[in-house]
Amino acid sequence: MDPSTTSVPQADTFGKSDLEPAVLPSESAVREALRGVIDPELGDNIVDLGMIRSVSIAAAEPATGRSGAEVTVQVALTIAGCPLRSQINSDIEARVGALAGVSRVAVRTGEMTPAERATLMDRARLKAQDNAVEIDIPTAARVLAISSGKGGVGKSSVTVNLGVALAQRGSVVGILDADIWGFSVPRMLGMEGRLEAETGKIVPLEMTVGPGLLKVVSMGFLADEDSAIMWRGLVLNRALRQFLEDVRWGHLDFLLVDMPPGTGDVQMGLARMLPRAQVLVVTTPPLSAQKVAARAADMARRGHLRVAGVIENMSSFTCEHGTSYALFGRGGGERLAQRIGVPLLGRIPLDPEVCDAGDTGRPVSLDGTGPLAAVFATLAESVERSVATVPEAAGCTARMLDHVEQALAGALGGRTGLGS
Repeated sequence: MDPSTTSVPQADTFGKSDLEPAVLPSESAVREALRGVIDPELGDNIVDLGMIRSVSIAAAEPATGRSGAEVTVQVALTIAGCPLRSQINSDIEARVGALAGVSRVAVRTGEMTPAERATLMDRARLKAQDNAVEIDIPTAARVLAISSGKGGVGKSSVTVNLGVALAQRGSVVGILDADIWGFSVPRMLGMEGRLEAETGKIVPLEMTVGPGLLKVVSMGFLADEDSAIMWRGLVLNRALRQFLEDVRWGHLDFLLVDMPPGTGDVQMGLARMLPRAQVLVVTTPPLSAQKVAARAADMARRGHLRVAGVIENMSSFTCEHGTSYALFGRGGGERLAQRIGVPLLGRIPLDPEVCDAGDTGRPVSLDGTGPLAAVFATLAESVERSVATVPEAAGCTARMLDHVEQALAGALGGRTGLGS
């Protein structure tokens, strides 16, 4: 038996003990799962931030009709009315609920003491120093890294069409083509031109979409698409860092980062440079693709990035007679979402029109009509609903606490602070 679990008898529907005991997760297993819950503003997990006060695990009472473990997590928030409370609660329920043997998760929230807040502030400042990259991205912009475990799953197509669909809904959307050597975003959007600089900053190329706006930065605006770019390792990270530091993005509601496939240098660099980024994992229905995509999600969490959801691409093909065929199988996206404890945000059908539209520079979501545009519009709505905005003036933020501490220190001649 796995030493990280505890076995207790499990009652069957007749009130008798089953031959197979229920295997309940240990407290250490629950706490390890909670490390996947990221405070999106502080860019760190709630365990290391000291927000978990206690974890209790008990076998479900037979009278409830449930079997397995009922897990209660006590969470300390910086203030009782923290605006990120709902997101943190739902992430806890999803992560812990995905553990084998867990039938119910209860989250109890309280408020930190001044000493606990001071400890959190110290860690937040240290992490901010370790990850300090000056970028011109508004604090309230939702930064989404569109990732996949391997190539060929349509990640760039999803990025482009999701960006266009968000713009159709009135958002200002930045698209950063971080697939430095495999860039394809300019072609998919039908955009041409060269990136120019003003007062030492790169200015993105812009494209009006309905009531919204796209701002796009790609190596494709600096190099010919047919030219090979032989960059690796540190050079790739430097290119990504320059696109983050030296671009004047201006106002943004969303920044979509089209990541290269896999779990390599650029992915690790993004975790260090953009600790408040959230990850959308793109997969296809086959089990093999699901397993590879799970590694991308695992790497994101090891880098303390929140995984916000899963998108299943190429889910089914519908012929001209209206019959649907699951050419690559069924349920891969749902299985992956359940496995990593996040929502399945959408399913994109397999349709040649998506590929053709990308090749001609007219993505299917651009005109805002038709069944495929409707699919991406629904996906955009799911993303808006599921991906929390990091508030600029939230009462629970480290920045506000820092300002309060400085104000108190100034008013009292530097004799005290929040931690005193």
